[in-house]
Amino acid sequence: MPNLKDVAKNAGLSINTVSRVLNNRGYISEKTKEKVYRVMKEMNYQPNEMARALFRKRSNMIGLIIPTISHPFFAELTYHLEYYAHHKGYKLLLCNSNRNVSKEMEYIEMLKKNQVDAIIMGSAVLDVQHYLHLALPIVSFDRVISEDIPVVTSNNLEGGKLAARLLIDKGCLHPVFIDRGIDGPQHHSMLAAQRRQGYEAEVESAGIEPLQLQLDAEGSKHTRNSAAMIAYFQEHPEIDGVFASSDVIAAEVIQACHLMKKDIPSEIKIVGYDDVQIASLISPRLSTVRQPIQEMSDSIIQLVVQQIEGKEIPMVNTFPVTLIERDTT
Repeated sequence: MPNLKDVAKNAGLSINTVSRVLNNRGYISEKTKEKVYRVMKEMNYQPNEMARALFRKRSNMIGLIIPTISHPFFAELTYHLEYYAHHKGYKLLLCNSNRNVSKEMEYIEMLKKNQVDAIIMGSAVLDVQHYLHLALPIVSFDRVISEDIPVVTSNNLEGGKLAARLLIDKGCLHPVFIDRGIDGPQHHSMLAAQRRQGYEAEVESAGIEPLQLQLDAEGSKHTRNSAAMIAYFQEHPEIDGVFASSDVIAAEVIQACHLMKKDIPSEIKIVGYDDVQIASLISPRLSTVRQPIQEMSDSIIQLVVQQIEGKEIPMVNTFPVTLIERDTT
């Protein structure tokens, strides 16, 4: 297998010159660059990326820790993050934590060993202290870690209010908020919890008692969630509206209603949160609160790059939400 010395010999250049070309360091003529790249291609030489990273003291890699890529919201978020990272000359190392503490800790160690330039933290299981001592630029998504770590979020409080107002305006007298529980002391730092706060404030101001169904945090199986919802609806037959904390949960509510032969929207109205692609594809099409996922992704990458470059950045970056009304209301 050819090495750097072989490339330099075949190109008739010094090892130092070839190294400078590979690491884009100092002035090198275009003619010399073209010669080095031509010889590399002829010899099928693949530079050692880790060695180059050590030389440059920069890997151009960003670690991304999320709960699961299988969730439609995180799938779309990752897609946009990768796009904007690539546009800035960075690659993503994707880590699925599956909300598992030990797995998330293993991923952090892996990212450190791979000398990533920064970490985007979209998971929610580790204690804050695990991130405060990394000595790496970090951007948090939808979770407050500390006043020194920037966070990108949507206006969850207003989103909850918008959803509640829509249900109330449509005549719902017994709406319920459905969420998936998050275990552990970190739950209080999750900004998505403000969706419930906004919802409850709005229904209480209308003189309505707020109801809540919290699904099992580990209950990722759709059949298990549907069974829990059906049991709750049977226990509370008066329920005529649902605000689900995500579009995925809202889709599961629609499935449960179909199984119960409960008509949407005449018997029960449903509002989700996120406006991922499935919201407009399922039947009936879902009314939801839209998060600007693309704009938020762009902001996350910009904050990462600005930190790497040593620039000052805003610590709290909150994006407005929009109510999208479709067939479920």
